[in-house]
Amino acid sequence: MGPGPLEKQLQMKVAFHGAVLLVACLSLAAGVGGGPDETQNQPARQTQSILEDRVGPEAAAGPIFCQRDRICGSDVLPLFYRGRGLRPAWITDDLNLSDAASLLLALRRVEEDGLDPESYHLAALQALMSEVTRETEKGGSAISAEILADLEMLLTDSFLLCGSHLVHGQVNPETIQSEWFIKGRYEDLVAALEKGLKTKDVGGVLDSLKPTHSVYRNLKAALKRVRAEVYSGGRPGIVPGSKLKVGDKGMRVVALRDWLKASGDLSQSGDTGADLFDAALEQAVKKFQRRHGLEADGVVGSETTAALDVSPEYRLRQVRANLERWRWITSDLGDRYILVNIADFSVHIIEGESEIMSMPAVVGRPYRRTPDFSGRMTHLEVNPYWNIPPRLAREDILPKVKGIPGYLEAQNIRVFRDWSAGVPEIDRNTVDWSRVEPESLAYKFQQLPGPLNSLGQIKFVFPNKFDVYLHDTPAKELFKKPVRDFSSGCIRVERPIELAAYLLKDDPEWNETKLREAIQTGTTRIIPLKHPINVHVLYWTAWMDGEGHIHFRQDIYGRDAKLYAALRQKPNEPGT
Repeated sequence: MGPGPLEKQLQMKVAFHGAVLLVACLSLAAGVGGGPDETQNQPARQTQSILEDRVGPEAAAGPIFCQRDRICGSDVLPLFYRGRGLRPAWITDDLNLSDAASLLLALRRVEEDGLDPESYHLAALQALMSEVTRETEKGGSAISAEILADLEMLLTDSFLLCGSHLVHGQVNPETIQSEWFIKGRYEDLVAALEKGLKTKDVGGVLDSLKPTHSVYRNLKAALKRVRAEVYSGGRPGIVPGSKLKVGDKGMRVVALRDWLKASGDLSQSGDTGADLFDAALEQAVKKFQRRHGLEADGVVGSETTAALDVSPEYRLRQVRANLERWRWITSDLGDRYILVNIADFSVHIIEGESEIMSMPAVVGRPYRRTPDFSGRMTHLEVNPYWNIPPRLAREDILPKVKGIPGYLEAQNIRVFRDWSAGVPEIDRNTVDWSRVEPESLAYKFQQLPGPLNSLGQIKFVFPNKFDVYLHDTPAKELFKKPVRDFSSGCIRVERPIELAAYLLKDDPEWNETKLREAIQTGTTRIIPLKHPINVHVLYWTAWMDGEGHIHFRQDIYGRDAKLYAALRQKPNEPGT
């Protein structure tokens, strides 16, 4: 049986850092000493003999199996052992398994991170350790060298594999999401394992590899809460029917009240009448709606009913998927940064771990998705020109030019012969647009600054290969909608002047008044930021806020199901 997708993922990561790991292993070997001492106890010596056969220089290439579990790090594991002269790391002369016990406790704890401990040989390890313990109590003479070698290698592989999943994620995002361009973390897992063995704290070192961001910690708390709800059997949904609003009475109101009490949206006390939809229940409905990204009108219509009917099992999958997403990214987002949550249609300014400002945003349509990536904002542009990207020119602008007389003039769009630097503008009325086909369109369209400009009055620039940026928009009415996926990939912000004033707060030449004056001139002006700021464009469908409320959002790009399916794959599938 060939390696599965997750084993390949680990092997790719190992290959990427292979040179670094090899240097680390060789450095460790220098500190180990000479060859094995022939006077040492037989269990350790016999284990080393098996290691020489399995992973020594003359070992056969290909996947390695121990107790029918695949060794997933079959590239890095031989490097680890060759770097230490093929001496066992876990099997000691006296068969002290304290390091192994520490690791097993840590492996069980990764369930709190949404990972499956069984993915890391847990069942096989427990069985082997029980067998070794039993035989040790009898004197140890009947312990098979093969059993000791299996235990040794599975312990090492479980640390390396679980450590890789905690640092990089279990799933390689690029294999399931083409719009992923975020830098991840890096840890020398070989060095981490050696540190754990040296300090007798293998479990603590494995725990230290987990993401440290507060959002990740809060999501772990959300996972515990949702998992408890799953174990308890969940809650019944609300029976479909007409809208429920203030003043309504009946058993559906009773069910709604019970549901919102269980979710924490409604206080457990203060019933004025279990079957009456009163003002307190209305406020609880609004709270629920805000937590789920719905219009907070206090009325239980079809969308709110659908959200109430989502199963705890589905919510559990959402939380696990979002924990995985946090393992994909660097823990160093910056002391001060802009965070765009695509699925929440929002922009947040973060300093330290405190939110300074937030505002609604409009993001890309499902067929023109906003990508996940990081950049560094360097400047603003007041009264920007819009150089319409070729794809949008072909798919959006050209059909309107052909179908609407005078469209280019009405939208204040200039035409250039092509995209070459310094090419002159041409008279748009001299072109027979009916003969221009989308696939052969070479003209450059440029919309002039003004009230019709699609970028609005301010453009926030963080150079990137996608030509995606934050900007103003003349279509202010879109911010009133709860679901705001209307753009062609860029992020439109509701309060651009407020955002610009914040970014320029350390520049004495600028304040909100001066920004408005600059806009009124109609002149394009580039304003560099004295302190450039990181921008992280990410996709979260579940999180817990600082007050302990769990928020969920619609999976507008259909990513959660695909990610959860990948998370369910077992990296250590049994041999045949």
